[in-house]
Amino acid sequence: MPDVRELTPDDLNDAWQLGRLAFGSDPQPPPPPNPTGRTAHGAFDPTGKLIGKAIDLHDEQWWSGHAVPAADVAGVAVAPEARGTGVGRALLTTLLRHAHDRGAAVSTLFPTTAAPYRACGWEITGQLRTLDLPTATLPRHRPDPRLTIRAGTSADLPATAELYQRVAHHRNGLLTRTHRRFTATDELPYDGLTLVEHDSQLVGYAGWDRGRGYGPDAVLTVEDILATTADAAQALVGTLASWYSVTPTLRVTPLPDDTVSTHLPLERAREHEREAWMHRPVDIVRAVQARGWPTHTHGQVTFTLTDDLADWNTGTWQLTVADGHADLHRTTTDADLHLTVRGFARLYTGTGTARTLAEAGLLHHRTPDPAALDLLAAGPTAHLIDYF
Repeated sequence: MPDVRELTPDDLNDAWQLGRLAFGSDPQPPPPPNPTGRTAHGAFDPTGKLIGKAIDLHDEQWWSGHAVPAADVAGVAVAPEARGTGVGRALLTTLLRHAHDRGAAVSTLFPTTAAPYRACGWEITGQLRTLDLPTATLPRHRPDPRLTIRAGTSADLPATAELYQRVAHHRNGLLTRTHRRFTATDELPYDGLTLVEHDSQLVGYAGWDRGRGYGPDAVLTVEDILATTADAAQALVGTLASWYSVTPTLRVTPLPDDTVSTHLPLERAREHEREAWMHRPVDIVRAVQARGWPTHTHGQVTFTLTDDLADWNTGTWQLTVADGHADLHRTTTDADLHLTVRGFARLYTGTGTARTLAEAGLLHHRTPDPAALDLLAAGPTAHLIDYF
């Protein structure tokens, strides 16, 4: 097995070269990353050569009004000669152990291939979809006269961050965007920022990049768009529609089921890009107890779980949900339900039911109906709109 340890500054060039070869990135290395809020792990062969790496981003995710500490995984790369030899599994085992020690509860990643992560307990639980829309099909309405539409500057970024929190905090899975990579710059991260205000209060924004040209292939890329009212969403979409003569295509990654999406002609959308994302618990007790739960949901269920990479999750557990909170405790009670780690991820994110998981082999049960475990799936479906 490889020697896995935290990377030091002396390892950064080798780590960059390994990542460059794996992902085909620019051969010119960027400035060294700020080590705050991240832990980089490396795997080394007996000669001391770096043959694998993985980064733990110390994120937080919103889960029904509660910020849940996360270990979001990025930059996983294994040297071609070492692939299939257990290097990736060794890296992820170490990453999970260290993430558990620092208090993380859940983990998310974007895979280039799902199989090795499934073997380590992650499961696909959603897709980040970027859509192309004909700009001319966007509805144009006269803005509500009570609204002000103006160009934003870097001074408006704190207000957009606050609006994001208002939209995101009651949902499931979205990053809190408090990580340094979201807050480290004082410069506008887009070509333009369009703001919608009501009584001097921000109610919607769109950050966009203009792209090049003005012919039939020109694209206006909306990097971030959110609104807290239907009128604000309508005003933003109408402003974007005004680009139809010079950017025939609008490229956008909408938050599913939000107010902006209800004003987009999604029936005319073509999928430009789709990135599957995977989820896994780091610590099932923290994952259950740290998040919010629907206040109308009450119940109790006992199940057994086995986790080969994180043995602290292995055991028989009793889940109790009541009054917007949940507890998970070990029990000696015999359990008729045996849940896999991947099955736990599907239920926790609201992307599966006990019956569908049983059909997929992610839940084994001795009872005729395993639906009691749907208690773990209570709450809205998880979404993710930030790629990492």
